Amino acid sequence: MHGTLRFRLTALFLAVVLVFGLVSIALAVRLFQDVTRSQSVEELEREAAGLADLYAESALRSSDEGARAPEFAADNLELATGDELFYVGASLFPGQRFGLTRLPRSALASVPLDRDELVTFEFTPPGEDRRLLAAAQPVQLVRGTEPFGWLIVAKPITELREQWLTLLGRLLLALAAGVALAALLFSWLSRRLTDPVLALTRATQDVAEGRYDVEVPATRGNDEISLLTERFARMVDRLAEGEQLKRSFLMSVSHELRTPLTAIRGHVEALREGIVTEPEHVEASLDVIAAETDRLERLVGDVLDLAKLQAHRFTVRHEEVDLGRVLEHAHGAFAEEARRREIDYRVEATDEPPVIVSDGDRVLQVISNLLSNAFHWTPDGGRIELRLASDNGRVRVDVVDSGPGISAPDRERIFEPFISRDADGTGLGLPIARELAVALGGDVELRSELGRGSRFRLTLPTRSVV
Repeated sequence: MHGTLRFRLTALFLAVVLVFGLVSIALAVRLFQDVTRSQSVEELEREAAGLADLYAESALRSSDEGARAPEFAADNLELATGDELFYVGASLFPGQRFGLTRLPRSALASVPLDRDELVTFEFTPPGEDRRLLAAAQPVQLVRGTEPFGWLIVAKPITELREQWLTLLGRLLLALAAGVALAALLFSWLSRRLTDPVLALTRATQDVAEGRYDVEVPATRGNDEISLLTERFARMVDRLAEGEQLKRSFLMSVSHELRTPLTAIRGHVEALREGIVTEPEHVEASLDVIAAETDRLERLVGDVLDLAKLQAHRFTVRHEEVDLGRVLEHAHGAFAEEARRREIDYRVEATDEPPVIVSDGDRVLQVISNLLSNAFHWTPDGGRIELRLASDNGRVRVDVVDSGPGISAPDRERIFEPFISRDADGTGLGLPIARELAVALGGDVELRSELGRGSRFRLTLPTRSVV
């Protein structure tokens, strides 16, 4: 459980939320501390200035009018403001109590009270262990004269600490609630993220065991996991198709090999058991055995060539190839058959046949396969043309026949192994021709109409593909 991707994703997300939450809380508390301290200092300074003026007026009135000192005013002022009041300096009301807690100057030895201005500071009252934040305002009976003393308004620093501790507690409570909600959200999100991955993992295990009828989860958008799922499904389909093609290929090879072997076995057993004794019959059986042996040899060779091509283990040479000579050679190989069957056999080439860089033997093999197919399907007295042209860095070799043509559904199927409309054919000539053309950097295209013949076009680059 702890090692699963879902757990790690959730833990990672929560750790990020927690870190950012704690950093945010620390910044918020620090900002709150600065704000509350600044507000408290402003409040203390304002109160100190006002109360100093109040006591200065009271002292002048007591001096001029003989009024009594406001002995109980200090308690009321502390109750109203919530702060503590202190006084340092000469008595404002000689011989009278005026309610302010007096501090010796030595208690504030480090505070610069010798200046004629308001001062803020921290101090610890004598005989106590609590720290106070204070503002001291000079009390002047007459503006511009030396102050009689300093009125000090103070509040415990613990009050400020209690404020930000309260805030901190509430922020931590909010963070805990946020982390809990984030855990639920991230758990749901991680499940949505990891469920397709787990399904793909199970499907991968099934594919590794050779089962291609796996259930791939449906995609849910255009994200990376959906793209991975889609491509995995496509890969499984291709693997299944490849497996089916492999089985079909093996079955077709077995069938094609069994046919000549059956004929050979039948004639051999007839000769061995003495069933065939007449010299002419023996000669005929031997001719059949020889013909079927040649057919079997061609079939095995074609299968090996096709397997090498499809496995990309086919060696292609790079040499200068005079296509004019290649076409002349290919034309000459079928000239006698054309004369014998009275086929109108022609070659049309450019004035200067191009020279390309390719594998001459393989180019000849492709053209020969196309010509063999054309002669096979062209009736006696028909027409076959071999054309050569070049432009834009590519050459075209067309083999045009007047055969029966090929229907639209069969135009691609004839390039598949062992697909042949002739019972005596192996169905490997055209697939080998196309695979060879692709290996040489080109292709074989077909254009055909039923009853109007076919045109096979070999396209090759003038420079060989390395």
